[in-house]
Amino acid sequence: MDVQIESSWKAVLRQEFTKPYFQQIVALLKTEKAQGKTIYPPGPLLFNAFAQTPFDAVKVVILGQDPYHGPGQAHGLCFSVPESVAPPPSLMNIFKEIESDIGVGMPARYGNLTHWAQQGVLLLNAFLSVRANEPASHSKIGWETFTNQVIAILSEKKQGVVFLLWGRFAQEKQALIDETRHFVLKAAHPSPFSADKGFFGCRHFSKTNELLVQQGFAPIDWKLP
Repeated sequence: MDVQIESSWKAVLRQEFTKPYFQQIVALLKTEKAQGKTIYPPGPLLFNAFAQTPFDAVKVVILGQDPYHGPGQAHGLCFSVPESVAPPPSLMNIFKEIESDIGVGMPARYGNLTHWAQQGVLLLNAFLSVRANEPASHSKIGWETFTNQVIAILSEKKQGVVFLLWGRFAQEKQALIDETRHFVLKAAHPSPFSADKGFFGCRHFSKTNELLVQQGFAPIDWKLP
């Protein structure tokens, strides 16, 4: 696997990479690749969330579940798609809420969220890979052990991070977060099946910036370039 991870993350996660469960993830991915199976995102982008948002820079965490499983969609940032791919429905609903919440226009045909990641928004999927056209196909191979540890380390070693937990799956991660040190904002998932049950109107984007500014941090520029 052509996997690279940013140096500050490598320092805090070094022990995880040596554990048997992580070695099993690597072995399974190599085996499936050797069998000719297509895995998303491509190997160099598996750890893109960490590459774009160094540990020292993390101010906000948005937690997704599974990478997109269609061709060209997944690039290692939850909810995000490359420039050449139209925003999927959940991302369009996120854009609608941003427009309603803070009054900025969001793109109709552009869904690359790297601009957020580079400002300190960790766009973390619980599972970092998926087989093509098979949603949740890598949900049981050990990724959740790894990403749970990422959340726990952020909680332990940082202060004042804003965690955005959308939907039941993400909200189960609340137990990993020390709320005496951090902020947790919860809402329904932005999926078309649930966005009208509490995601629309949650105002998480303005609330996040208020919490950051209160701590002396720069707010996130949610508008995409």
